[in-house]
Amino acid sequence: MRTPALLILAMSYLTVAAAESLPLKLVRTIPLPGVKGRFDHFSIDVIDRENRFVLASWPMEKFQANFPMALDEANHRLFVGCRKPPRLVILDTEVGKPVADLAISGDTDDLFHDVKRKRIYVSCGEGFIDVVEQSSAGKYQRVAKIPTAPGARTSFFSADLDRYYLAVPERGTQKAEIRVHQPE
Repeated sequence: MRTPALLILAMSYLTVAAAESLPLKLVRTIPLPGVKGRFDHFSIDVIDRENRFVLASWPMEKFQANFPMALDEANHRLFVGCRKPPRLVILDTEVGKPVADLAISGDTDDLFHDVKRKRIYVSCGEGFIDVVEQSSAGKYQRVAKIPTAPGARTSFFSADLDRYYLAVPERGTQKAEIRVHQPE
């Protein structure tokens, strides 16, 4: 079992080495008026990237602890995963109002929009990947609740590779692993 651990360590080293050879240059900052200390997760700020200011702040009064987000820019939709209560909220980005919301599994941490299939993949630490599908402009429904493992909430969807990756932590008898899924 040493080979996988060495491979992961080698990959980690190469990732760090590559990151160190590609410096990041700070090109601008955007002030966030009203934000004190930590980000509150009770609102969504809309930022003008060119002029560097907050255009609007959309309160998340009913659904809070918003963590992951994904943008469907072409259809003016913002998908927001909330933890309190566990909901997927879909906002119309032209007006900042919800067009839909639905129950998801608890402890969401990542979500991704699959443009090709009109789906949203939501990884939840409760131990599930929720798959939500868009059937019309404002209608979304959960079409699958795929069992994973407790704490498995870190994920990545690559549209280019057509793969969904889920990090599963070691807990009890469950060994740490990366699970690779192919959307059907």
